[in-house]
Amino acid sequence: MGPTGSGKSNFINQLTGSKKEPGAEKLESCTRGIREFEVNLTDGNRYVFVDTPGFDDTYQSDRDILRTIADWLAKKYQGNVKLTGVIYTHRISDNRMSGSVCKNLDLFGQLCGDKAAQCVRLVTTMWDKQKPENTTTWQERVLRLEGNFWEPLLRLGARHERFLNTPKSAWDIVNGLVQPRTPSALLIQEEIVDAEKKLNETSAGQALYSRFQRVLLEQKEMLKQIAVALAQKDPDAVDKLQAEYGQTEAEMQKVMRDMEGMRIPLGRRIALFFGKKTQSVSVAIVSESQHMMTGAHCSARLI
Repeated sequence: MGPTGSGKSNFINQLTGSKKEPGAEKLESCTRGIREFEVNLTDGNRYVFVDTPGFDDTYQSDRDILRTIADWLAKKYQGNVKLTGVIYTHRISDNRMSGSVCKNLDLFGQLCGDKAAQCVRLVTTMWDKQKPENTTTWQERVLRLEGNFWEPLLRLGARHERFLNTPKSAWDIVNGLVQPRTPSALLIQEEIVDAEKKLNETSAGQALYSRFQRVLLEQKEMLKQIAVALAQKDPDAVDKLQAEYGQTEAEMQKVMRDMEGMRIPLGRRIALFFGKKTQSVSVAIVSESQHMMTGAHCSARLI
């Protein structure tokens, strides 16, 4: 799992020997659904690697992506299949934690929960692109990630690994996950299957709903600012502002539709309060106060 363009598909390609997909170098999604890759080794071990689309996908809404991932996880859990490990990819070349990256990380923590954190590997990618003059800067980014953004998961047993874009590096990370221990269910699996919650009632669903609310507030404020600027009739800015107004209004309508599908009625919230509980609890990764979020966006500078 991980943001669009962070190297998820490439990591699996290195494990399976598959060819790079067209568009994989661009910051747009080349994975539109859940894809499973089976690898049978000569020692008799069998692995199944699963590639998932990132949130802020080029072709799908965040709600649809969450539903796709949740449905797949629930189906596997109902079939008594638990994940040996979960790999989350992050570009070490990024000098900021953008709103998209923060959202992916936050939803990742809500999906996994605390019990499964020991099976999580936070994998930094793009190390093969490192230049000698970037060594200190990139190491400082690692320290910032481990000490701030990733700290909640690391404290619960997750580990950070560097992916060097080679088959050996990918297999070293995977082999570090394959060790004698009882696999833990992810929180969203317990919520949907054991606690019989609907997607919008899960921790990840509610986190996404909260983000929709913040986006909506930000977009409403932007529309007000655009309307004021238009009222001043600045001839140099009118055309640009009118285009922005139309785009923002269209985005706001989309967010409102997504929000409607994630809202929980009061009666159902009361029923959930007295309903079945999960063994795991959610892991809050990105908070407004800790990571300098403004409106719907987290834009904390790493280095």
